[in-house]
Amino acid sequence: MSAPALAAHDLYKFYRAADEETRALRGVSLTVDGGELVAVTGPSGSGKSTLLACLAGLEEPTGGDVLLHGRRISHRAETDRARLRARHVGMLWQSSNLVAHLSVRDNVRLVQTLGPGEPRPVEALLESLGIDHRATALPHELSGGEAARAGLAVALASSPSILLADEPTGELDSDSEALVLHLLRELARSGSAVVVVSHSPSVAAIADRVVPLADGRVAA
Repeated sequence: MSAPALAAHDLYKFYRAADEETRALRGVSLTVDGGELVAVTGPSGSGKSTLLACLAGLEEPTGGDVLLHGRRISHRAETDRARLRARHVGMLWQSSNLVAHLSVRDNVRLVQTLGPGEPRPVEALLESLGIDHRATALPHELSGGEAARAGLAVALASSPSILLADEPTGELDSDSEALVLHLLRELARSGSAVVVVSHSPSVAAIADRVVPLADGRVAA
């Protein structure tokens, strides 16, 4: 039996500042198979973004393990984590994943040169997101909705087997949100594992499974 695309076992993440300790994650476990779209929901401060950062290997959990296709990404050297992340993971963060001095087209091409995944034709990808006419624009020249779709183009550039997205529709109008959700659903249908952190009921509605977090734990 093959390993799941993404597996997190009993994750804990504590932050300490002076004498205060913040427990962002308290024993969270999650398994996502290829072809599955999972929505992680919960109020601000529930641990959603921290969980996503641990799943991507951008932060080390205080306790527990994260595995990508059966290979542990947590508790390894950053160079090893970066290599696994580049091989398997596309990321879309609320704060944007665009390089400021590169055009939309060149942002997508940059990711394709760094990752070993199967590159998607850039113009076709931008057209599918409705931003092909903005291919030569710089990030600061984009509207909020265009920037969100350009960020998604970057996340999808190398056909990742795992996509992690943090509030990907938070700044979009209803038409743009519907387009992005359709593309996320199609990515899962093609076999990728998709994890979306979101407050949006529309995201929860298209998910195969909803995982609610509260106070750093999976809520009952």
